[in-house]
Amino acid sequence: MKPEPFTTVTGTAAAMAEDNVDTDIIFPARFLLLTQKKGLGAHAFHDRRFNPDGSENASFVLNKPPFREAKFLVCGDNFGSGSSREQAVWTLADFGLRVVIATSFGEIFHSNCMRNGLLPITVSKATATQLQTAAAETRRFTADLEGMILTVEGLNPIPFTLPSERRQALLMGWDETDVLLASHGDDISRFEAAQARVQPWLYQQKAPA
Repeated sequence: MKPEPFTTVTGTAAAMAEDNVDTDIIFPARFLLLTQKKGLGAHAFHDRRFNPDGSENASFVLNKPPFREAKFLVCGDNFGSGSSREQAVWTLADFGLRVVIATSFGEIFHSNCMRNGLLPITVSKATATQLQTAAAETRRFTADLEGMILTVEGLNPIPFTLPSERRQALLMGWDETDVLLASHGDDISRFEAAQARVQPWLYQQKAPA
C-alpha cells in the first residue's frame, strides 16, 4: 500500500509532551507478527490507550473526543527511539496521523516516517512547548509541505526543513520503488536493454500453462 500524497494537511493536534517515547510504546512488540499495514492503527499506543480489561483509558489524550481524529501529534524529545520496527510508523499512519512534531526523533523512526507518508517536523524545545499548549487548546494546525511552513492559530508561521528527495517523495506519494525509479529509471532501462541483447532468454515471456 503506497503512501497518500502529502501537500497541505489541516486539523487538530494532540499533545504528548513526554520525552523518550520509544517504538515499543508506539507499537508493542507482541503485535510484531502483524505485517499488514491496514488495520495496525488499532494497536497504536495500545498499552496507553487501553486498560488491562480491554476498555479504553479515558485519560489518554488520543481517547479524548477533541483529539480522537487528530492529524498532528506534538511530542517531546527523542520520539520514536528504540527498535527499528517500521510498524511503529505504519500504526500511526493507519490511526490517521499525518504529522509528528518533536524536538528530536529516533534516527531510524525519522527515516521510516518519510518513507511511509508521515511528515516528521523537528522544532526547538521552546517551540514544542508553545505547540503543546496550542494543541491542548484545540487550535487548528496546518502543515504546508510545498511551502515548508507549519502554521498554528495565534502563532507566527514556523518554517521547517526536509531533505529534497524525501520532500518530493512525500509530495508525490512515492514508495521506495518509485524513488529508485525516479532517480535511476533511465540507468535501469539502459541496463535492461543491454542485458536483453546478450541474454535474451532472461526476457522471454513464458507461454501460459
